[in-house]
Amino acid sequence: MSTKATKLPDGFGRLWTAQTVSSLGDGVTHAALPLIALTLTRDPMALAVVTAAGTLPWLIFGVLGGALVDRWDRRRTMWVADTVRAVLLGIPAVAAWLDMLSIPLLAAVAFLLGLGGLFFDTAATAYLPDLLSRDPALLERANSRLRGAQTAMSGFAGPPAGSALLAVGRSVPLVADAVSFALSALLVRTLPATPRPVPEARASLLMQARAGASYVFRNRLLLGLALRPAVGNVAFLAVETVLALFAHDRLGIGTFGFGLLLTAEATGGLLGAAIASQLGRRLGTGTALTCTAAIEGLAILGLASASNPYIAGLALAVCGAAMGATMVLGPSLRQAIVPGHLMGRVASTSRMLAMCAAPVGAFLGGWLATAYDLRTPLYASAALLLTMTAVTASMTNNRRVEAALRAASPDAPDVGGPESPAAGEPAQESASGLR
Repeated sequence: MSTKATKLPDGFGRLWTAQTVSSLGDGVTHAALPLIALTLTRDPMALAVVTAAGTLPWLIFGVLGGALVDRWDRRRTMWVADTVRAVLLGIPAVAAWLDMLSIPLLAAVAFLLGLGGLFFDTAATAYLPDLLSRDPALLERANSRLRGAQTAMSGFAGPPAGSALLAVGRSVPLVADAVSFALSALLVRTLPATPRPVPEARASLLMQARAGASYVFRNRLLLGLALRPAVGNVAFLAVETVLALFAHDRLGIGTFGFGLLLTAEATGGLLGAAIASQLGRRLGTGTALTCTAAIEGLAILGLASASNPYIAGLALAVCGAAMGATMVLGPSLRQAIVPGHLMGRVASTSRMLAMCAAPVGAFLGGWLATAYDLRTPLYASAALLLTMTAVTASMTNNRRVEAALRAASPDAPDVGGPESPAAGEPAQESASGLR
């Protein structure tokens, strides 16, 4: 895998800082919002509505949002989304201060924050390849740093900070997250401009959204990259649904011990993100992705058979490391091979598949635990992950990866063979192109 540069551009530092600050705020809100809702009601369904509201935008508007991002200036989309989210968080903060907070208000704000996150995340995913000139090695390094910072801020620093700020007042963590979004917006506005996507002639928004989804499903490499997080979410949500109960009833640990289990998983995630580039260079990106997927399945199998919390913590740490590496290698490869005018739609389609799979996994975990035993969802998840590894191994092997990278190279001839990233692109999309 060749590289055209050895150093990340100065603009990446500002993007990293913006996303790090925003991730810290997200971690604060992620911990505080359910606790704020808990001060208003003890109804589990009402609490579930607040939690689910934040994911609904991906399910409803995922592909359409990607099509809009492919029409809009990506940098402007990011800072506007952050600015709007900062203002939105001010609404429940003021309501909490005036003692007018309610579950419907929290749910509405969570939904709109999720919608803003859809546009920001999709635009950031599409902006990064342009900033780094689609250099595969730089994309892996950049995504490794972004993923590591996100895990550290939203997984380690943010939640305890959110709980501590909530003790000061219900509005305080919301104000803190609003400030993080405002700072992120200011930083994003200073980023270098990249070419704006050129509007595609004679194509409605719906047609463009369908073309983006079709591009993913008709390309075996991109489909394999999309199936991994989708199937993985089914498996991991099945595990997450019963993990607290499994830890208490089968491993004999309490709340503090359960927190340590999650910390072990997050620590593994940091390590995996840090070594992802090395794995890709040593094994090849395709082989590395297959290995990390297999390790995830084997780690969950180890968790299922664990007889004490130490083995369970080690299994979760190994699983977290494999997940962290996967979440760097997969998106980096996608960003390197997908044409710029389709990047938003391809990214949002892949993310939407993963988000749709999450409730399926949660339901599966609960049903298996109720019908059989607490270990059953873990064994089923391990089997699902290992099956997915076997199915997608040939779809994302080194040969396909190298062929796609060669086809995406600026020096490559414009030939749409069966392994070309553009092979599955509909004729109308190809005809419009980048002008």
